[in-house]
Amino acid sequence: MGAMTDIILDTHALLWWLFDDERLSLTARDAIAKPYNRIWISAASAWEIATKSRLGKLPEAGDVARRLPHYLRHARFLELSVTIEHGIKAGSLPGPHRDPFDRMLIAQSLTTHYPLVTTDPAFREYGVEIIW
Repeated sequence: MGAMTDIILDTHALLWWLFDDERLSLTARDAIAKPYNRIWISAASAWEIATKSRLGKLPEAGDVARRLPHYLRHARFLELSVTIEHGIKAGSLPGPHRDPFDRMLIAQSLTTHYPLVTTDPAFREYGVEIIW
């Protein structure tokens, strides 16, 4: 058995895991599947899924948007709350990245020192450790 690692999933990585989507890399899939890793899902991802589902941008995720706590329990994923510290960090991040959901995930990764499963190369520019 390997050493336990805490990992945050970007929203697309969460959805790709739940839908068994082949776009999820083998490295990411392996890290998520390891029973000794703790997988964290940010409240920002719940907000993003619900918002984009409501706007029709994620039509395939309607059930996930309505029943995300059920999906997280079933997958044995943990909820990562947004704290005041996360909010200050997200709001203080430099650079042009404007997506508020991504900025929160970056802040949470930097604050907790947990790597992030994502395909988004912009996260690296902030010093986030990426698993992909």
